[in-house]
This record gives sequence, C-alpha cells and structure tokens, in this order.
Amino acid sequence: MMQPSEVFVGLQARLGRPGTVLLDRLRGVQRERGGITADVLTRLADEFGLPVAAVAGAASFYADFTQGCRGRRHVRVCEGTSCFASTGGEHVRDLERVLGVRRDTCASDGSVSLQAVRCLGYCYDSPAVLDGDRPATGRDLGGLLDGSVGAADGSAASLRTPPPIPYESRVDPPVVLAGLLGVEGEWEVWPAVVTGGSPERVNREIAASGLRGRGGAGFPTAKKWAMAASEPGPRYVIANGDEGDPGSYCDRLLMEQDPHRVLEGLALAAFATGAHHGLVLVRSEYPAAVHRMRAAVAEARAGGHLGRRIHGSGFDFDVEVVEGAGSYVAGEETALMHAVSGLRGDARPRPPYPTSKGFLGRPTVLNNVETLAAVPWVVRHGGAAYARLGHPDEPGTKLVCLSQLFRRPGVYEVEYGVPLRHLVQELGGGLRDGRSLRAVQVGGPLGGFLTPEQLDLPLLTRPLAQAGVPLGHASLIAFDAAVPAAAVLRHEWAFGAAESCGACTPCRVGTRRGLELAERIGEPGQAAVLAQQEPLLEVLDMASLCAFGRGVAGAVRSVTRAYADELPGPAA
Repeated sequence: MMQPSEVFVGLQARLGRPGTVLLDRLRGVQRERGGITADVLTRLADEFGLPVAAVAGAASFYADFTQGCRGRRHVRVCEGTSCFASTGGEHVRDLERVLGVRRDTCASDGSVSLQAVRCLGYCYDSPAVLDGDRPATGRDLGGLLDGSVGAADGSAASLRTPPPIPYESRVDPPVVLAGLLGVEGEWEVWPAVVTGGSPERVNREIAASGLRGRGGAGFPTAKKWAMAASEPGPRYVIANGDEGDPGSYCDRLLMEQDPHRVLEGLALAAFATGAHHGLVLVRSEYPAAVHRMRAAVAEARAGGHLGRRIHGSGFDFDVEVVEGAGSYVAGEETALMHAVSGLRGDARPRPPYPTSKGFLGRPTVLNNVETLAAVPWVVRHGGAAYARLGHPDEPGTKLVCLSQLFRRPGVYEVEYGVPLRHLVQELGGGLRDGRSLRAVQVGGPLGGFLTPEQLDLPLLTRPLAQAGVPLGHASLIAFDAAVPAAAVLRHEWAFGAAESCGACTPCRVGTRRGLELAERIGEPGQAAVLAQQEPLLEVLDMASLCAFGRGVAGAVRSVTRAYADELPGPAA
C-alpha cells in the first residue's frame, strides 16, 4: 500500500508544483505568529495546491513546528551525546532554571521558549545552545548560565563567540580539506570539465577511486551514479547536509567554510549523471551553514559556474538550498527526498531505489556533503591517486570528529585503516583534565560503544561491524566514569523514541517501550528488566522499515556490552 507521502509526491509531480519552499513558509509563520494554526494549514494548502493533510502532516512531523508555541526569544539547547557526556544533562536543567521555562515549553507571556534538539554541531566545545541563531558553548554556555548575559524577557544578549572548529589533515596531500588548507582553490576543476570533458571520464575516475558514501551506508559512488544515469530523465542530484549524528560536525565545517567545494562536487555529479537540477538540504540546527550555502549558490551563479550554458558549454545546471525543520530520520535518503518536497520525512520501503524513483518520482542521486567534497580532488588528480590512499579494502580518506572531552578535539582527515587508538591517544591526546576513558561511542547514536581495550581495531567498516559497531560518520565521543551506565542506556533509548519517524510499528512502539524499560534500570530486579529488553531488540532488528530501528537495537546492545560490569544481564 502506498504511503500518504508518496501520494502527495505524485500529486506534486503531476501539478508541477514541488513544495521545496513549504518548510520555509511554515517556518516563517511560526516565527511571525508564535505557532501554526488550522487556518494557516488551510491557507498554505491552497497556496501549494495540496490537500490540507499534506501540509498538516509536515507541520506535525518536524520538531521545529511541533512545540506548539515559540517565544519572542527562542533558545535551542543541545541534548546530543557529546553534550550529554560533558555534563550528564545538567546543562539542560541549569538552562531551565536560568530562563524560567521547561524544555519544549513556552513562557505564558510568550517572552521565551526552550526547545531541546539532538545536535547543534558544536561537539568539540560542548555543551551548546542556539539563542535565536546565535550559538553559545562551553560549561557556562557563553555566559548564559553564569548570569553575565541574557534575560528571560527577550532582551538582547551579547554572547561570546564559540571557538572555530579545529581541523587538521594527516594525509599528504590533503583531499577533503584541500580547500580549507589552501592547497587547492574554488571551482578549479569544473570549468574545464564542463567545456571539454565528458561524463564518461568523470565516471571512470570516480569508479577507479573506489570512493564510497561517507554518510554511513558506504555505497559505491560510481555505482550509484551509473544506476541513475541509465534511467530516463529528467534526473536530480541532492547533497545531504542533514548531519544529524550527534558527535559529527565535519559537514558543518565544509558547508560553512568551504561551500564552493561541496557545490563543485555536486555539479560534477550532475554532469556525470545528466542531471540539470540540484538540491542541498541543510539542517535547521545549522543556521550559519544555511546562510553560507545560499550565499555560495548566488556567488557561483554570478561566477558563471551555475545556470544556463555554463561557461559557454551546452550544459545547464542550477542548485536550490532547502532548510530542514528538525528530524534525524530525514537524513535517510528516502525520507530526505520527502523532506525536500516539503512533506513528512517518512522513510519508504525499497525497492524502488531513489536512483530510479527519487525526488518527484524521478531518478535521483543523493550524496553526503563529505562525499561530494572529495569529488573535485578525485577528478583533478585521478581515481588511481585516490585509491592509493587508505587501505586496500577501503581506499581514500575520512574526516573523523573528536568530541569535547578529548584534549585536542576537532576534525581530522585520516586514511582508512588507522587504529582507533591512534585517533584517541595520538590525535586526540587522550582525555582532558586527567580523566580516564570509560568508553568511546563510534559513529553516532546508531553506531556503537567500545571499551578502551578494543581501540586497536582499525578505522575500517568490516572489522568494526564484526565488533558490533557500525562506522557511520566516524565520529568519536568519549565517556569518562562520571556518567553511569544506566544513564547512557537511557540516553540511547531516549534518542530512539524522540527521533523515530513513526512510519512502522516496531520502531514507533518499540523505542518507547525500550525507554520505559530503561527508566527502571537501577531499581531492584534490574537483570529481569534487561532480559525484557532483548526480545524487544530482536523485533526492532528484524521488523523495522528502515535502518533506524535496526541501528537503535545495535546501539543499545553495544552499551550493554561495553558496560557489562555495570549492566549485568543476559549476553547479547
């Protein structure tokens, strides 16, 4: 049976009215009126030529719209894993006290509202908040918690600017960070390719490189491009900037500080696949990245890199930037295509795959921001040069993000195959303030936990998967002993319950039931509670519609393994 979102996508395609600006319209109403009412839904449905159910579905799905009210001063506080590991959640309670309002509520006079979000991309200096669109980080959150700035009445505050993202390449020559390090400039590959190159050559170099998706799935990039190119047009290319994994902030770094490299990679993908329209989805929790990507698109058009008959060639290509509205699952490729259509970010069954039926039902290539940022280097230097980097089983480089508890947090470009211990001890410098490492979460909330004894594992997908840890975005979040195992387990289940899209019963109900069980950890009969958890994990693992439910099951199991001494129970 076809899902409602698919019906609405079909309607958009027939009417020629893609709703890529619908989320912006909902966001504007939210800001102007402090909430979204039934009359607004009806008016927007008329405007976009959609059933009211389509607009209401989007408004009721995304976290940015579901709070019910928005104060004149709107503060978003991060409950992501790095922030949680930094304070055990105390920063959220402190902020509630300072602002005089509970999380996910609004003051009765409309002066201030507080929204809990799962990551703001400041994991290197956590905890973090956005006061409006102004970030504040660190243990005093830029002065908010110590009372030196801000007020609950909505008056202006002067926040201290968070430090920039530290980054470093341990690859010679650097690939993804080549632009940021001044080794290569903007748009140096595209003009020659679009005027004198061929799609076949671009595809040949990408295939020779062995480049795989860097968003977590690891699908061969050349194969994805070839699948879409073999389908009848029109075709689309999409850059996935919905970097929702707490602990990962490398995509934010690229979108904010080297956006033209991302756009150049997207243009090369379009040329290789015969697509003439591109989209970039940037999560709303990254307001600076939204602004920078939109500015970069305008600059690229002015420079002749986008538009009609680019650089005098016969190739047309343009890009649209879409701001998300708060959903982790919308980073999954089928859910993301619903999101850029302005609809609920529901995942859909596959097949059909997006390369044959994606955005507006058309063949679509979707690549992660980091993947696209590597493409100009591969095309310029050749696939063979890229394939010589990394490991025979997994060529190339990876951006690894280290969290705030490390002595030297930041983004590091490394070759695949380096031991995790090298990342933790040599690059990260171990933990700050003399803390002892208790566990490391690899790959975000759907990744897994490893003990210090397991850090000799290499940064490779297969060995980590055999240890029960998906590589994912390859972020590393450090935990010390200050956060008890029961709290870590509750945190994992809470993430699953909050971010499940609700499209399938096993995940929608299972994550909430898992959170109920986790709340009982620490009470008498803990072993029995853990025993009840295992059949639930089996259902999530076997019956979930998409990888989210399976990822929650794997992450919870990894917590019980890494903290087996504190969480005695049945072996997973």
